[in-house]
Amino acid sequence: MKALSMLLTGLVFGLGLLLSGMANPAKVLGFLDLAGAWDPSLAFVMGGAIAVGVLAFAWAKQRQQSLLGEPMRLPTSTQTDRPLLVGAALFGAGWGLAGFCPGPALVALGMLNTKAALFVAAMVAGMVVFEVLNKRR
Repeated sequence: MKALSMLLTGLVFGLGLLLSGMANPAKVLGFLDLAGAWDPSLAFVMGGAIAVGVLAFAWAKQRQQSLLGEPMRLPTSTQTDRPLLVGAALFGAGWGLAGFCPGPALVALGMLNTKAALFVAAMVAGMVVFEVLNKRR
């Protein structure tokens, strides 16, 4: 049941990214281009995602277990620290330069998009560098 739930969740997520245009870097870059030909349509996608997320987190906070019986593991930290700020800056820079963030990049990779393949390779390399540096601490 858990595997089926994960599969369906991934399919719905990927389909949502495709239908909204989030897997299209040109559409994302058009949204980020505030000084040029700005495309505000992704603001509605983000607004909808935030609304769903707020409701889902409010509901999840009231539960001890997920619908599949797994324990709820919600973030507890509210601290804004250097790693969070650096990570957010890197995420934003990558999104702005490539027009991809991790989820849409994986969807575009599934569509055999070569730019997505490059982005995913760079993303994995960044994760490996982080892990190596983090273990040295």
